[in-house]
Amino acid sequence: MATGTHIKTFYEGSWHEGDISVIKAADHGAWLGTTVFDGARLFDGLSPDLEAHCARINRSAKALMITPTVETADMVEMVREGLKSYPKDAAVYIRPMYWALAGDELGIVPLKDATGFAISLEQIPMAAPDAATTLTRTRFRRPVLEDNVVNAKAGCLYPNNARMMVEARVKGFGNALVADAMGNVAESASANVFMVKDGEVFTPIPNGTFLAGITRARHMSNMRADGIKVHETVLSFDDFHAADEVFLSGNMMKVTPVKAFDDTQYQIGPMTRRVREMYWDWAASDRG
Repeated sequence: MATGTHIKTFYEGSWHEGDISVIKAADHGAWLGTTVFDGARLFDGLSPDLEAHCARINRSAKALMITPTVETADMVEMVREGLKSYPKDAAVYIRPMYWALAGDELGIVPLKDATGFAISLEQIPMAAPDAATTLTRTRFRRPVLEDNVVNAKAGCLYPNNARMMVEARVKGFGNALVADAMGNVAESASANVFMVKDGEVFTPIPNGTFLAGITRARHMSNMRADGIKVHETVLSFDDFHAADEVFLSGNMMKVTPVKAFDDTQYQIGPMTRRVREMYWDWAASDRG
């Protein structure tokens, strides 16, 4: 289901207006869930880290044993061509995707070189700087590599995210702060997470249970270049209750302030605002 407007779809070698059908009922991806995607953004005429997002979907495809069929540079050019039809001030979600078309004799293992590919462009506004969310705990946890494809941005992972999000919303919160298999904080149900304590920034260390995002890495690089101490470490829920600020990092909105974690309240503090400011400054200087 579309969440925005003005959708364009690249499929079978050309751009089409609208949200056209691309997956057939018997495609492996339709009935066995072999789908991967990535997400980049256009805003203020910029598409930061677009090449990194296009490169990551090819790695994700390989993790699901799907053969990637489009080189990174070619995918970037396809996206840029599709974006030309949008107004200069448009905010667009850029979503390349692969899915397996066929399986082996039992149907389960994807066949090599049997791959579907599409790009979906969808106009979705960026959030306002003060558009904050709230977090709560959830009984659902992040999987590990031994039982799921956590090294890919795979569609099959998202039903678990949805369970987390629904549980949080039933409790009256906007999102969930999620544990890994060991009970330590991994990320939220939809994005990576940072906390601030005494002027320093902390984020869960990547341990194979969640994707350490491209935007997350960009924030860390910007902060360190600005002289801010950033720590990747094991973090508990108590650490977040003791934090001065908390914010989420994801491609969709880049920086989302957090104003509460259960009964702990936060202000949208100076570090959160600075991280957002630095990201926009970097994006403008890089020119996307």
